Amino acid sequence: MKLLIYGLNYAPELTGAGKYTAEMAEALAARGHEVRAVCAPPYYPAWRVADGWSAWRYATETRGGVSVRRAPLWVPAHPHGATRIVHLASFALTSIVPVLAQWRWRPDVVLAIAPTLVCAPAALALARATGARAWLHLQDFEVDAAFGLGLLRHAYAARLAHAYERAVLCRFDVVSSISERMVERLVSLGVAPARTLCLPNWVDVERIRPLGRASLYRKEWAIGSREKVVLYAGNMGAKQGLGFLLAAASRLLGRADIRFVLCGDGLLRDELARQCGGLPNCMMIGLQPAQRFNELLGVADVHVLPQLADAADLVMPSKLTGMMASGRAIVATAREGTQLAAVLSGRGVVVAPEDAAALAGAIETLADDPRLRARLGAAARRYAVRELSAGAVMERLEQRVLAQGSRGRLGPASEVAETAGRAHEVSEPRSGELT
Repeated sequence: MKLLIYGLNYAPELTGAGKYTAEMAEALAARGHEVRAVCAPPYYPAWRVADGWSAWRYATETRGGVSVRRAPLWVPAHPHGATRIVHLASFALTSIVPVLAQWRWRPDVVLAIAPTLVCAPAALALARATGARAWLHLQDFEVDAAFGLGLLRHAYAARLAHAYERAVLCRFDVVSSISERMVERLVSLGVAPARTLCLPNWVDVERIRPLGRASLYRKEWAIGSREKVVLYAGNMGAKQGLGFLLAAASRLLGRADIRFVLCGDGLLRDELARQCGGLPNCMMIGLQPAQRFNELLGVADVHVLPQLADAADLVMPSKLTGMMASGRAIVATAREGTQLAAVLSGRGVVVAPEDAAALAGAIETLADDPRLRARLGAAARRYAVRELSAGAVMERLEQRVLAQGSRGRLGPASEVAETAGRAHEVSEPRSGELT
């Protein structure tokens, strides 16, 4: 089958949606499908275009068996509400050319990745022009996130943004997302349940696995053999709530046996580095090579996953999959009733968001109890192998892709509404089935 994957972020970005979009594309190509991707040059999470890439030129390359077309975009030095909108719009506009140029290739499935929804009209236009199936995969609910984090505030803007979101979602033949709660949110926005699919972010459980020895990073970073490492590895942005992690670290200054390691990049990295400089139990490390990711995760005695309260209710953090596969204990901040809290029940420790005292207490409890760390880590690993392995998720993805292709191309636009609802009944997951 011919698949066009259209999304803002792509490899070689190491974190966020780009990592999963590229892995999805390459996995489908490895299974014999002809896959093309339209994306931007790598810029995330540093919010600057990576060395060796241009923000202003179109480019084509082959990566992992996928033909990748890069479209220009504007990357703001200080992204906030207005500049983020311009940033997203710049890619939506420049990517129209390479996307609509695919009508000659005639893909069978056009798979758009959100973020960003502003690219959805071009994806739909190509799908309708070629008779392809239109698929939207949501890594994040952008509208909810924008208002939850205060990036957009006005009631009129909220009504307009939500109206656009509903209109876009209901026009795709398949709409997938990364957790059951997010799929429920799709249905609440008007997407027919038969058109939805839960497609969680995955992890290569062979590549990411318990080390069974001390990580090489302990020696490289001069971490003592008796020190317990509390690791945060990922994006350093607004919704991560890393200020509360540093507040927890300041409460544990008296514990010489607990070392906090923050590894990553993002908008707040410089500010966090400044704060870390005043905490002798903290160290800041830059992004590490992808091939050493398992070594990095294995340095942790305790993984920590802080989030702001609103952000924790909206999405399943992509970094959670690697944490669980590494077989190490996890402390996360989340409200009761969220998908994150449900996944970590019996497999980690969950405390209320934005509560530095509770976070510090949970970290200290785990640092003092190696048996509890081992038990929770083993349970998390079992869950990752059973539910989040790349093989299982990719099998689910390919089955749905093949189901779309087997139905043939869509007829005239007047037939779309009539056929789309019944076209997905075959591949609707059963309640409780692995998704």
